[in-house]
Amino acid sequence: MHGVRMNSFFRLPQALLAAAALASMTAMAQPIKLGELNSYKTFPAFLEPYKKGMELAVEEINAGGGVLGRPLELVTRDDNGNAGDAVRVAEELLAREKVDALMGTFSSAVGLAVADFARQRRAFFLAAEPLTDKIVWESGNKYTFRLRPSTYMQTAMLVPDAVRLNKRRWAIVYPNYEYGTAATAAFKQLMIARQSSAIEFVEIAVPLGKIDAGPVVQALLETKPDAIFSSLFAADLAKFVREGELRGLFRDRPVVNLLGGEPEYLDPLKDEAPVGWYVTGYPWSDIATPEHKRFLQAYQAKFKDYPRQGSVVGYSAVMSVAAAMRKAKSTDAEKLVVAMKGLVVDTPFGKVTYRALDHQSTMGAYVGRLAVKDGKGVMVDWKYANGADYLPSDDWVRAHRPPD
Repeated sequence: MHGVRMNSFFRLPQALLAAAALASMTAMAQPIKLGELNSYKTFPAFLEPYKKGMELAVEEINAGGGVLGRPLELVTRDDNGNAGDAVRVAEELLAREKVDALMGTFSSAVGLAVADFARQRRAFFLAAEPLTDKIVWESGNKYTFRLRPSTYMQTAMLVPDAVRLNKRRWAIVYPNYEYGTAATAAFKQLMIARQSSAIEFVEIAVPLGKIDAGPVVQALLETKPDAIFSSLFAADLAKFVREGELRGLFRDRPVVNLLGGEPEYLDPLKDEAPVGWYVTGYPWSDIATPEHKRFLQAYQAKFKDYPRQGSVVGYSAVMSVAAAMRKAKSTDAEKLVVAMKGLVVDTPFGKVTYRALDHQSTMGAYVGRLAVKDGKGVMVDWKYANGADYLPSDDWVRAHRPPD
């Protein structure tokens, strides 16, 4: 009897140890969930390539052993391009899906709503695409970081070309929401500072996604501007270009346009691309840096297609969150916030750093002019504008950003 009791006594701890080991292995196998919400149905031209970029990054990370010994898993939801829906989706991702981090959003209004939700819930959020300046400055918070260069930064990248044109009377056409109004304000501020207070501006705001291009172009013609600054994109931009060419708006009149060289918006124009425009964009076929060539080859091998701007953003966003988790050695939101400050991440555009002061990354943009080659629009005479060179000063940020 004693022998039986002794064997049972020793077997019990061994069984407990085996159970503990199994539980540990199971926990290690549990995926790290990235909760991604975006306006897939509203902005498909950008967000379909964006999703592919994310998928490529997840595949590469998991092939290399995952993060913290665990595989990454994307849990994506559509926010319908609506701030209220986005907040409900973010809550679902946290409460029901138990995601480890939030990321994504496209429009400025949606990005700001989710950023405020992240602040309230103390959840980590990487705003991948929204360009609103407020998300890291006036409405910045401890838990929100932003990948892409802001509206102010991209406008500032185009201003040197605009100043060299030495035009006095500028017509400005923009989508009437946060991104467009911010771009307009930044352009006016920077041009007055760089050129002179004698410069004139005439503004025309259009509803996002609902431009009536004929009357808009006619109104611009009647203002007799020397040059035009536009922050239109997507279908609004295509309609504006076609109507403007038809009515001669762009004849002997330079145009500066944010985002106009991004393949998502340039490719649909084909040979109607407006030659000579000054734009920010992504000349994917001509970038020969080692990091971009590696990304391009991997993307084309997986999708049998070329990348768009969205592809780079989606890929870089996932790589950023994964790098933060490795640095933090955790998925805890508070530890991720600490890890993100000063984090350096490899992207197809080179290394970017998330500035500790305001959580803005130093990702830049390509700046150049438009031309038509082989029946399609392309960027020429381009250069890479490093985002670090276009950030506002530390003193300005401290004066405008709430403390974390």
